[in-house]
Amino acid sequence: MNDRYKRSKRVPQHRLLAALMGLGLALPALLDAYPLDADESGIRRLQGQRTLQTRPGGPKLPPGALLPLRQIKLHLEAQPHWNLDPTDRDPQLQSALDSVFRARDPSYGVLVVDYTNPDRIRWAGVREERSQVPGSVGKVLCMTALFDGLRRAFPEVEVRQRILREHWVEASDWVIKDSHKVPRLNTASGGLTYAVIQLGERYTLAEWLDHMISSSANSAGSIVWKEAMLLRAFGNAYPPSKEEENAFFHNTPAAELRDLAQTVINDALADADLRADELRVGNFWTSTGKRKIAGVGGSRATPRELARWLLRLEQGRLVDAWSSLEMKRYLYMTKRRYRYVYAPELAQAAVYFKSGSQYRCQPEEGFKCGKYLGNAQNAMNSILLVESPAQPGSDQRRYLVALISDVRKVNSAWDHARLGAAIEEVIRSRQPVRVKDSGSDKEIKASGSSE
Repeated sequence: MNDRYKRSKRVPQHRLLAALMGLGLALPALLDAYPLDADESGIRRLQGQRTLQTRPGGPKLPPGALLPLRQIKLHLEAQPHWNLDPTDRDPQLQSALDSVFRARDPSYGVLVVDYTNPDRIRWAGVREERSQVPGSVGKVLCMTALFDGLRRAFPEVEVRQRILREHWVEASDWVIKDSHKVPRLNTASGGLTYAVIQLGERYTLAEWLDHMISSSANSAGSIVWKEAMLLRAFGNAYPPSKEEENAFFHNTPAAELRDLAQTVINDALADADLRADELRVGNFWTSTGKRKIAGVGGSRATPRELARWLLRLEQGRLVDAWSSLEMKRYLYMTKRRYRYVYAPELAQAAVYFKSGSQYRCQPEEGFKCGKYLGNAQNAMNSILLVESPAQPGSDQRRYLVALISDVRKVNSAWDHARLGAAIEEVIRSRQPVRVKDSGSDKEIKASGSSE
């Protein structure tokens, strides 16, 4: 498709910023947490979050959210071929996991991989082949497509870094409509304000990624997917001018645009030996995006393939090792924890997390519909890497979880939070665990999010 467009001048090489030597030593530990110390990332909200950490009485992140950039690493690069072989299914882990889900709704599907010892990786699952709509978890596929597009167009890592940090993208009508609020750096107070993205606002490409993953903004999801398409179309002539971009989407036949939207995702998955038929985003995230790009039907995902996506991330096989590490940084939780990772049992753990929900209600006598309480649909999806506790040591456990459910009329955010606590204990003890489902109204409400 590149030949249809006149290439612009070659993108200049990235000039590395002077390294902030000794940052982790010069600042208090609570400033070291993308992670919060990543000023060179182009994500301005990190500055505001860092300021909030220093204010007396202000909201504080849990200890597990305060890792410095240098401590976020890939842990399975030496095991690139490990792939959920049936012979690596751990009977003891399986028995303990079964104890958690045995008496629960049959809509649960879960897969857990314990890779604390990279030379002896073990896994277990319950209905791990079950498929359902992944909700906003599907946004990680758009992130994968963008990084794949950057690699194809710009083999030099320095150029990719510069584009993420310095390329500003305007919020055009692709962002309509969205209800998710995103953080903005308040230059006057140094803190953060929150609001829905408005037409005409400009963010770096890195910030659009952060808004898509951290705040789960649908507007950012459509922008990131659009940019992945433009990277494939324009190659190393990316970014196109506004006029070139508009001409591309206006002049390209609708069927080609539909196919390209799927191709940029599916090619990235295929290169990582992932199954596109089990990981699919069928439609754009915003109503305007859906009008511009035709969909291909419903989105689907299974715990098994979501777990393999996480596995490929830790193996450095999602696009390449640099891209895998960058994507892991985008998944690192440096904001208020919710849903699965709301569990206080995970406060000391570093978690790399994405969730997605979708609920629908229908009239039912005596039932009051609410967020995460659908009676016609109540899908909840959680994927995460856990390093517990966050600081490396002999007692640290490393594991991944892919969990889906569709339990009607049950608060799915709280439900996943309590399951998260139970799975943490399963990993540590390998013994049967009883889920502690009870909680106060305040706790149950706090486990939700703005998504």
